[in-house]
Amino acid sequence: MKVILTEDVAHLGSAGDMLKVKDGFARNYLIPKTMAVIATTENVKQLEHQKRQIQAKLNKIKKDSESLAQRIENISCTIARAAGEEDKLFGSVTSADIYASLKNEGVEVDKKKILLDEPIKSLGIFSVPIKIHSEVTANLKVWVVKE
Repeated sequence: MKVILTEDVAHLGSAGDMLKVKDGFARNYLIPKTMAVIATTENVKQLEHQKRQIQAKLNKIKKDSESLAQRIENISCTIARAAGEEDKLFGSVTSADIYASLKNEGVEVDKKKILLDEPIKSLGIFSVPIKIHSEVTANLKVWVVKE
């Protein structure tokens, strides 16, 4: 029997997949628990329509992410910190500091999306990647200067 999964089922497939399963498994388990529906022509058309809607929404999100990435790449954040000899900072510049600097510039990004491997501990210019979307990453130019 051909069925369309309405939700993710472990060891079987994810929502939206059309599968051929044994009749008893479909009738006694998948359909009563609303994990699947029978793959009629009407249900297949409805599934394809939903997939097109989801794809359009994902394309819009990606386009918005790319425009935000372009905006971030045009910004350069300047962070002033107290520094000692040999341009070593007293403390460090963390992703929270970069987040605050971006917020002052009017760009709202999740703090967890700032991919700073380790805190910045010296003066200079650094390129910090910010993962906006699964396929879109922007590089922010951060200037760490002496107070």
